[in-house]
Amino acid sequence: MYAIVRTGGKQVKVAPGDIVEIEKLNADEGAEVTLDEVLMMKDEETLHVGTPLVANTSVKAKVLAHGRGKKVTIFKLKRRKGYRLKNGHRQSFTRVKIGDIVVDSGEAVAANETVESNEE
Repeated sequence: MYAIVRTGGKQVKVAPGDIVEIEKLNADEGAEVTLDEVLMMKDEETLHVGTPLVANTSVKAKVLAHGRGKKVTIFKLKRRKGYRLKNGHRQSFTRVKIGDIVVDSGEAVAANETVESNEE
């Protein structure tokens, strides 16, 4: 079983027990967080694709740590003009351990039904 969730403007594939680094969350270490924006979920037999989100589905996760990534160097240069600019950036992240993928009341399949339009 796995799911694809959207967090921090990025999409991440998660499965129960995975440890992933996502964009920084405002949560204390050891806190439980819920990732509600599930774009796709695959269980043992079926694949549920949201339009755009899978209804009544969420992912529970536990915050392990906060940190900052490796430094990225930005260097700008305009030749023959004496212009040089050097900057650096370290992106903050939150390391989480994925717990359960929760489906409430089995209505996740209903989100995939197509709505027929009346073309007259």
